[in-house]
Amino acid sequence: MNFYAMTDKGIGAEIGSRIKSLRLRKNMTQQQVAEAAGLSLNSIKALESGKGKLSSLIAVMRELGALDSMDAFIPDIPVSPLQLARAQRKKRQRASGKRVKGSTGETTEW
Repeated sequence: MNFYAMTDKGIGAEIGSRIKSLRLRKNMTQQQVAEAAGLSLNSIKALESGKGKLSSLIAVMRELGALDSMDAFIPDIPVSPLQLARAQRKKRQRASGKRVKGSTGETTEW
């Protein structure tokens, strides 16, 4: 599936559809999942329609035994020590500071 060709709403709907399919394969009702995950029935309905919250998604995936899928969903890609060293050298500076007009009329940043 080409997720890049889909809208954000379309991706949400696809995730909701997959959660619903997983729930049905586990032979659970929305109410059973809601109770097991400590969520409301409306939270489950929203999640399955692609409008749920991330915290709801995590709770439902836990109850459906699908948390192992998280590595495929968002793989853990470690940062190399070289990248960390480069990032530490280039400390971010404030985008803007307090501006004061000097006696010459020039604006200086602090």
